[in-house]
Amino acid sequence: MTSAVSVEGVSKRFRLYHERNQSLKASLVRGRRARYEELWALRDVTLEVREGTTLGLIGRNGSGKSTLLKAMARILRPDEGKITVAGRLSALLELGAGFHPELSGRENIFLNGSILGLGRRELKRKFDDIVAFAGVEPFLDTPVKDYSSGMYVRLGFSVAINVDPAVLLVDEVLAVGDESFQRKCKEKFADLQAEGRTVVIVSHDLDAVRDLCHDAALLEGGRLARTGAVGEVVDHYLGRVHLDRVDEGGLGARWGTGEGRVERVEVLDATGDVATVVRTGEPVVFRLHFHASEPMARPVFSLGVYSVEGIHVSEPTTRDAGLVPDKVEGRGHVDLRVDRLLLVPGTYDLSASLTDHTGAHPYDVRHRAFRFEVVPGTPFERQGVVSLGGRWEGEALES
Repeated sequence: MTSAVSVEGVSKRFRLYHERNQSLKASLVRGRRARYEELWALRDVTLEVREGTTLGLIGRNGSGKSTLLKAMARILRPDEGKITVAGRLSALLELGAGFHPELSGRENIFLNGSILGLGRRELKRKFDDIVAFAGVEPFLDTPVKDYSSGMYVRLGFSVAINVDPAVLLVDEVLAVGDESFQRKCKEKFADLQAEGRTVVIVSHDLDAVRDLCHDAALLEGGRLARTGAVGEVVDHYLGRVHLDRVDEGGLGARWGTGEGRVERVEVLDATGDVATVVRTGEPVVFRLHFHASEPMARPVFSLGVYSVEGIHVSEPTTRDAGLVPDKVEGRGHVDLRVDRLLLVPGTYDLSASLTDHTGAHPYDVRHRAFRFEVVPGTPFERQGVVSLGGRWEGEALES
């Protein structure tokens, strides 16, 4: 398959100044140049983006994702290596960056469109589509300085996405506007993909990356750490983040009065062994170990399940199950037995808490402090968070 974007041995260096000479006098007095250190934001990155595919660039803050995207957009010039882009390019990096606040929406459409490479005749042809997509028709002749922030970014997004690019670069602008506008944006992305356009996306929203991208590239410290199918690269990244957080001394936040403590949570697999990886559809036990340093009256245990992106999946409690003892003391454990785990493959965090019966007095709360992985099992489903556990039927499905 032909490459739409070719990145060959690209490195980019910035200078971090500790002090600057603010004037010629300061330079003469010091008798030397301002002190700085060099930071390599990118080091020897080689990457091919296949024509007609969508690539997600992922990684921690400061890993070089946005720097690489700006180099692709020719906003930054690499210090080493070269980048080749085939066809017209449009970049959604800072929406409305080309707008003049004193000009009207109408005037800014032509200004911003010309910056992105469209001629006046082509802009006139696309004008109605841009306005309709942005939903700002009643305010076309109002200076954009009087627009709300939502109107401002919608218009910037609409201009950039209607350029009809061969290659579209997107940096953290997938969630602009309200729910209706976000839906229109996703539909537009789907249209671009169906038309065979090439898209490169930088985002921390790993759900969006999984949904929108075919491939992914992971950057770590300015270097390319991994490339491949999006699911494989995202899962690898999440695993690395998990290990790093464990090495740093645990996950999540903790609070409470301390009369009782949640010592740890274990996940037991179908064989009864402690595990960090389990399968969809198999039985599991979540075991909460506690220590009550003094008798606690009518305690309530709870277990929260979250997707790694923060979706609150479930929060079963012993109070909801009608299992509230008169008191507990000393060390022990309670189990939440799940006969058939219906979480789809992915990474999940567990919260655990020990409170009084009202829930208003927390003895110990450990928020998203434990992590486990779910791998494909039966039923086999890729999307969403939970499986419905259903079964497909019908004459049309019979061979």
